[in-house]
Amino acid sequence: MFFSPLTLLLFFVFIFVFLFLFLFIHIGLITIAFERIGLTEAQTFAFLLISLLGSNINIPVKRIPLPAHESFAMTANFFGMRYPVPVQNPREMIIAINVGGAIVPSILSCYLMSRWGLLFEPLFGIFCVAVVTYVMARPVPGVGIALPVFVAPLMAAFIAIFMGPSVHAPSVAYISATMGTLLGADILHLKDLKKIHAPVASIGGAGTFDGIFLAGIIAVLLA
Repeated sequence: MFFSPLTLLLFFVFIFVFLFLFLFIHIGLITIAFERIGLTEAQTFAFLLISLLGSNINIPVKRIPLPAHESFAMTANFFGMRYPVPVQNPREMIIAINVGGAIVPSILSCYLMSRWGLLFEPLFGIFCVAVVTYVMARPVPGVGIALPVFVAPLMAAFIAIFMGPSVHAPSVAYISATMGTLLGADILHLKDLKKIHAPVASIGGAGTFDGIFLAGIIAVLLA
């Protein structure tokens, strides 16, 4: 089949425009979300940069031995989604804390609570989201703790609105979604980490980083 140079050029222009619009909308939504919790453009950029770079940094805190285990399937299904699973049989697991998915959102949450004088509302939200995410999260062998993406933000946004109309509702939603997910999906499931049989289990890392980050953005936009 023959394609003229003009057709190929238009195709690549279309792809470029599509990607540009996708990134523009994505970054625009993130900027709007963080403006709603009181961050400036410079602070938002710094937060995103540190989160992105920090997502690749895991701080080891503990090593635990793993029992002998046969190689498992190459894929795993969870809530209709298929996860690729590497064939491995590690003898020990390193428990680590992810900078971008655990430390950075924790610092931002503490900052928001201190800045706006929030206490009861975010603590109640964290508790509720933690309970729901703990029940919904499941250990997936070779992958980690998996959680449906929209569970935490929907719950957090509902709580923020339920607590009453307030200029601080977006901040309450962000804190509830991020800290609730971190607590319920990761920390409370530490006892299940041996089931995933992975060489490294990162609190707030891997797929959980995406879940925590998206949960915060979506919850703020919905609140």
